[in-house]
Parts: sequence; structure tokens; C-alpha cells
Amino acid sequence: MFYAMKANSANPLLRALAPVVAGFEVSSGGELAKARAVGAELAVIFGGPAKTGAELAEAITMRVRRFHVESALELHRLSAAAQAAGEVVDVLLRVNLSGPFPPSTLAMAGQPTQFGIDEHSLPAAVGHARRLPGLRLAGFHLHSLSNNLSARAHLDLLELYRDKVLGWEREFGIRCEVLNVGGGIGVNYAEPAAPFDFSAFALCLAPLVDTFPAHWREVDFECGRFLVAECGRYAVRVLDVKRNHGADYVLVRGGTHHFRLPVSWQHSHPFTVLPVDEWPAELPRPEVRDTRVSVVGELCTPKDVLASGVPVDRVRAGDVLMFSHAGAYGWEISHHDFLSHPHPEHWFLRNGAWRRDDP
Repeated sequence: MFYAMKANSANPLLRALAPVVAGFEVSSGGELAKARAVGAELAVIFGGPAKTGAELAEAITMRVRRFHVESALELHRLSAAAQAAGEVVDVLLRVNLSGPFPPSTLAMAGQPTQFGIDEHSLPAAVGHARRLPGLRLAGFHLHSLSNNLSARAHLDLLELYRDKVLGWEREFGIRCEVLNVGGGIGVNYAEPAAPFDFSAFALCLAPLVDTFPAHWREVDFECGRFLVAECGRYAVRVLDVKRNHGADYVLVRGGTHHFRLPVSWQHSHPFTVLPVDEWPAELPRPEVRDTRVSVVGELCTPKDVLASGVPVDRVRAGDVLMFSHAGAYGWEISHHDFLSHPHPEHWFLRNGAWRRDDP
């Protein structure tokens, strides 16, 4: 299990994860630098659809274990960087399979996307990977979907991967050593009490892996969201409560410049209301009871929405809303400086003590 740093690259989180994962999956030179700041010898694998020649050269210098290559041109860039460094690097070809795949929040393959090598172009890519100097074709990378919530569907997906790679071994006369099955194990934001059943998945995974050939010495997962979503909370104070054209709005000191995940995925993020009794006596205190509200931020755009039409028992100006499952794809994907509002405080709990850390 590799940790996909794109979900959350905060240094305290990386240091907590480092001892319990196989390594980190990075998708940029910046993420690679953060990984190496945690440990010079940590196993790092390098993916991403658009890598620069400078990033590839730096990654070789910083001893990346494997490269997930997404195009013929990238193979040539990596070959040139490897030759310049006098190295031979291990390569996995990321393939955009034809599908079909189980339903999920995001599809990374089975349709036109910027990710991977079109399955129909794989013969040429395999030829390049085997022929170019400085490269060693170690296997394949198959990350086809994101936020899958069904353990059974994910097992079926791995069976599809197995059959595809076995067919490629026969077609191209090669032996796959490493199969990267990507991430894609999801988080149920709509019903947090009904998460992906990882226990059932793991129990069925062992007999499935027994059907893989022995020369596949490593099967890599690279999960991000699934590993860290539950570890984070986003707390915001309610600045105002008002009614507009028959709808109730809760306006908070924050929004999508801190936590863009809800608008990115177009969902209502789960939250609880933490009552705060203190309030200046000289000010009116608007509130709503037993109704549905939309939680919106402080940005000058109607798209700054964290939750829409959510039932609440009571919420007042001055209360605090606590959004759960905010540990992944929150701060990392947000437009931090839109309107130049202050960045949120980041606090980390370690060994029973809270510590503030700058993002």
C-alpha cells in the first residue's frame, strides 16, 4: 500500500504515515521534495500525466523507485534523462483501458481522458519501452476509476486487470513483475456510516491474488482519499443566517478557498452543528430551527457552497459547523488566495497533544 500524496501532503501527516505504508506515490517534483523531506530512503513511485524533463531528471537523482509512464514522448524523455544520469530506471506503462468499469464518482479510463496510454496504442508503447536505452519495462499501471464504494466491484476490477495483463504477456512475449492497480477505493460522503467494506475486500483479495502468476512479485495499491479522509475536520464559525427568496442560508467564515471538495464533487458535505452560547448582547442573533439550509462561504461567487438543502435542528450566528471527512482533497485542491482571505489554521493531534502547523 503506497500513499497517494495528492490527497494531503501536510508534513505531519506524511510523517505519521511513513512507518505504516510501503512508500509514497507522487505526481510532481514538489511532492517528491516533500516526500524526501520526510525520509531520504523512503520508497517513492512517480506518476502524473504531464511530467517535465527536469522533473524526470530530478526524480532519477532522488532515487525514485519506479516511473509510471503515460505516453510515448514521456518514454523518450525518461530515456534521455536516464542516459544522462548513467542509470537504468524501472518503468510501468499506465494504460487507459477500454472498460467497461463499475460506476464511480470519477472515471479515469474507459473514455477519453488525459490519463494513460490508449489501450489500442499499447503495442507501440511496449516496443518503445523495451527498445529505448536506460529503461526497463517492469510492468503496468492500471488506475481506472476513483471513489468506488463497492468491495465486490473492486475485486471484479482486479480480475479484469489480471486477465488484461496475462493477455499482454502472451501478446508481447514479456513477463510483468509489478502490477500497480491504482487507488480508487472510495469514501461514502453521503452516508458515512456505510463505508467501503475493506474487511470484506481484504478477505476476498487473498484468494484472488493466489490466481496471479508467481512472477508478479509485487501488486501495488496507491490509495489517498481512503487512507486520510476521516483523519481531518474542517471547523468554521457561522457569521450570519438569513433567508433569501424562500431559502435559508448559513454564511460561514470560510468556504471553498479553504475546502473546495464539496463544490468540486458537487455534493453536500456532512457536518454537525456545535452550539456556542456566547454572543454579544448588543447584537441581534439570527437563527433557524427545524428546516433545511444551504451552507455557503465568504467568497463573491454563488458557487461557494459547502452543503445544499441540508436539514438542521437549529443553527445560529456564532455557532460552529464541523465538517467531517475533510482530511483528503480539501486544502490541497482549494483556490487559497481568491479574495485574499486569511488561510485557515492547521492543527495536528499527535501523542495526545495539539500542535499548530503552517500549510
